[in-house]
Amino acid sequence: MDTFDDFSLPDTAMAFLGWLAVEKGYSSATVSAYGRDLEQFEGFLDGRGLSLADPDSVDRTHVRSFMADLHRRKLAKTTVGRKLSSLRAFFKYMAKNGMAMSNPVAGVKNPKQEVHHPKALNVDQALALMEAKTGADPRSLRDMALAELLYGSGLRISEALGLSVDDVDTGSGVVRVLGKGSKERLCPLSEAGARRLDEYMAVRDEFTQSLTQTALFLGDRGGALQRRQANRILERLAKLAGLPEDVHPHMLRHSFASHLLEAGADLRSVQELLGHSRLTTTQRYTHLTMSKIMQSYDKAHPLARKK
Repeated sequence: MDTFDDFSLPDTAMAFLGWLAVEKGYSSATVSAYGRDLEQFEGFLDGRGLSLADPDSVDRTHVRSFMADLHRRKLAKTTVGRKLSSLRAFFKYMAKNGMAMSNPVAGVKNPKQEVHHPKALNVDQALALMEAKTGADPRSLRDMALAELLYGSGLRISEALGLSVDDVDTGSGVVRVLGKGSKERLCPLSEAGARRLDEYMAVRDEFTQSLTQTALFLGDRGGALQRRQANRILERLAKLAGLPEDVHPHMLRHSFASHLLEAGADLRSVQELLGHSRLTTTQRYTHLTMSKIMQSYDKAHPLARKK
């Protein structure tokens, strides 16, 4: 776990970050995000002669003023909401551990979020991508195995890139995934996904023969494949398949979810496959299915045709 000594924060806030890292098991990136949010609020308080070192000096008015300042800077509502959630978690921790008498964030509502529906490929586009003519060289076999895993199993790109060779069992047709919050789940492998992974594993040594390198997907220099390179891989495959080049890894996860729902899968099952902790997160995909239903209605229903 990385240290967070670079933050200019009082001991109260540093103790909170340490608790997130050690007790909650949050990743260093997540803890750093909390740290940046608290550091920004600390700077806001400093201009008013206050500090998180004395949590009881902060009241709801200060929190709302901070949120108003963020709005004036035209920050996205999702960003403002995340910062408010960071403050809420900090003051809840302070109160629970007897370091604050009250929680000034209590009663302050998150800004109403705009609804952003995830973009997805249609079935024909997804199949075209999976059948892109790439060749049989090691890079191409790696790229197709990655694409099949993202679409066929619905993995986040961070989950796919975090896999080790021991996490995949193509014989059993499952892959062990470490998702958000260090929650482990088993995801099924499609038949094509298992085949693609076997093909890639047969040439994985072409990238490195190091026995200490356990990452499943390797970059051209033998290290673990990075997110930026994964994005370029999807752009290349999309171009080969004649698709828009703005295809990105998460779009394949969106496509996985929407295509399952269109085929009749129930929402709870899709939630489990995606590793969502809340059903409301999965429900974002239902509009994709509804749009298909409405298109069928417009084409087939007598009243729709008359209209």
